[in-house]
Amino acid sequence: MRRREFITLLAGAVASAPSAYAQHPRKVWRLGVLHPGSSPDPLLQVAKDSLRDLGYVEGRDIIYEIRWAEGKRDRLSELAAELVASKVDVIHAFTTPAALAARDATTTIPVIFSAVGDPVGTGLVPSLAHPGGNVTGISLLATELSAKRLEILREIAPDMSPVAMLWNDTNPSMTLRAKEMQDAAVKLDVRVQSVGVHEVIDLDPAFTTISGGGAAALFTMVDPFTLTHRKRIVEFAARHRMPAIYESREFVVAGGLVSYGPSNTAMQHRLAVYLDKVFKGAKPSELPVEQPTKFELVINVKTAKALGLTVPPSLIARADEVIE
Repeated sequence: MRRREFITLLAGAVASAPSAYAQHPRKVWRLGVLHPGSSPDPLLQVAKDSLRDLGYVEGRDIIYEIRWAEGKRDRLSELAAELVASKVDVIHAFTTPAALAARDATTTIPVIFSAVGDPVGTGLVPSLAHPGGNVTGISLLATELSAKRLEILREIAPDMSPVAMLWNDTNPSMTLRAKEMQDAAVKLDVRVQSVGVHEVIDLDPAFTTISGGGAAALFTMVDPFTLTHRKRIVEFAARHRMPAIYESREFVVAGGLVSYGPSNTAMQHRLAVYLDKVFKGAKPSELPVEQPTKFELVINVKTAKALGLTVPPSLIARADEVIE
């Protein structure tokens, strides 16, 4: 056989080989998202953008199955079961109630949570270093920051006691955080007026309780419910000329005075990294729960002026963002 004929035959054989040389089809991941709030959520978009930056193009590499509870916590178990039945590859659970519902719905599908205040205290994982099972994610570490927030508020408004604490009293993570806040207040000699709220119809009665209870300042704990109604909360504080501190910058952007807490944007970037690791074969049991490393102090000086407050230059210097 001539050399040219041999090469032609070899090329034909390679081209016709069905499996050994064929390109494998691209894996399309089905990511279930369990969210206690309502659409849209800017933080979910941050997570999507971060996954895209890692190479996951929606519709080509990843398909999102999103379930919104619309603020109705009792729907989370049903929605988690829907995601399991639809056979998603991974579930992203946003906040503690969603994470607990997802954990109860499956022991096999990886559950990666974010915006969870105390994963150990709420029973999501046995330990941060060794979560075990199918659940891990990004913790807010929020239960350790209450004293710092009270100190910041005192720098701006020295005569802030008593402080009204507005919080969702049906969220187990908030319950732990409320206790930690009250413990911190005792150490700082600050009186706390605890006001729980979890339904829209509760807001006006809660505001009446706060304004009638002689509160000099407001401390709002952030979860999907309070975040959804942040405009009303901020407007209440402004109307009653009440200095207020929040746990996330969204309230300050809406006109609130000051916030201090983990960067939600940074946490969603890290969430995408965790999802990428699981897509590539990592087991949740082998991924320690990550704690935030980036914290944000955001101050709205326009609001401070409207309240007749002067923000100390030293606090301005420490701020990550100052809204004029």
